[in-house]
Amino acid sequence: MRDQDTAPGHPERRLSTKETAELLGVKPETVYAYVSRGQLGSRREPGGRGSTFDAKEVQALARRNRRESSGSSGSGGELSVRTRITLIDKDRYYFRGVDATKLAARHSYEEIAEWLWTGELCPGITFSAPKAAVAVARRAVDALPEHAGPTDRLRVAAIAAATADPLRFDLSEDAVLGTARILIPTLVAALPPVRRAHRDEGPLAHRLWARLSGQPTDEASLRALDTALGLLVDHDLAASTLAVRVAASARAHAYAAVSSGLGVLEGPLHGAASGLAHRLLLDVLDQGDAAPVIADELRAGRRIPGLGHRLYPGEDPRARALFALLEEIPGAAPALAAARDIVATTARHTPLHANVDLALAVLTVSFGMASTAGETVFAVARTAGWIAHALEEYGERPLRMRPSGHYVGPKPPQPLPE
Repeated sequence: MRDQDTAPGHPERRLSTKETAELLGVKPETVYAYVSRGQLGSRREPGGRGSTFDAKEVQALARRNRRESSGSSGSGGELSVRTRITLIDKDRYYFRGVDATKLAARHSYEEIAEWLWTGELCPGITFSAPKAAVAVARRAVDALPEHAGPTDRLRVAAIAAATADPLRFDLSEDAVLGTARILIPTLVAALPPVRRAHRDEGPLAHRLWARLSGQPTDEASLRALDTALGLLVDHDLAASTLAVRVAASARAHAYAAVSSGLGVLEGPLHGAASGLAHRLLLDVLDQGDAAPVIADELRAGRRIPGLGHRLYPGEDPRARALFALLEEIPGAAPALAAARDIVATTARHTPLHANVDLALAVLTVSFGMASTAGETVFAVARTAGWIAHALEEYGERPLRMRPSGHYVGPKPPQPLPE
């Protein structure tokens, strides 16, 4: 029987890296990450092969981790999750402390994604997918009914690509990053092109354009699409991102985690919201006036899409940045005017600002895209953020994303049903 003084949990005993990792419920690499962040002290014993850790300090960190991941954050009982990816504060948002709108204005989507994942800026980086993965994903997508939506296609493409990757269960950081750089271009390549003459090379925005619009591209239109992708990379713990983190907490591989996010994204209150704004814009353009269109929406008991955001009391910074770019494109002028008419008309009743869904709708209407195009842009863009959150979650204690249910049903024991 082990002496009580030498038990791993005894406060006077030094713990090995393996014991510390087991007590914290993380990988050994994460233990050293805690050390580098100043959250845990380490000491190398004379003649020892590795670092040791104070048991009392480790136990305190474990208790703190449990509290922080249990949702007791003082925020009205909402789940609170530690993250170093996105901060939303005072009508602005930041990726790893950097103003996200400035980042999207200066760098391409792929450059932002790579930097978000690794902390390294790689100018001119583009992602490419192996032909085998693209072929499998395309066959799966082509088998879907013609009326399948973009999120259906992307989810099927992600699952098909996973089956072609025998290394998908490797959750090491390098392996997940390799998956991410392949998965995103595979998703785009699996979508059916609108134009027959297209090339699957160059920046991702160029390849995506051929899947969204039959109109020819120019520098300004591609810049608008690429900036939209960059602006939408992440937005803290949106519903789809939380689903991704729950999957990653259960150690689902990256393809499965992204598939979880895509499933949630399809809701009309999330990724599909831009489609509602797109149709509203078309109605206003057809009528030539927002007033009768808004009246019909309100009469039917529907909320006006594209307006307001629970995280921004003022203007959505993503909408502001995208509108500024679209103002430089002459072909976007009619849709921009219709969007301003919608905001001005509704402001007579409730002062709501335009959100990114309305800005996306202006982009998709201006270039003759389908009403579902904004959903596609949203899904492709957000995949990079989902990967960043999955990587972060893989470094945390497994299965920590498991809130306790509050049972409110009949008190047992109840009689058997007859």
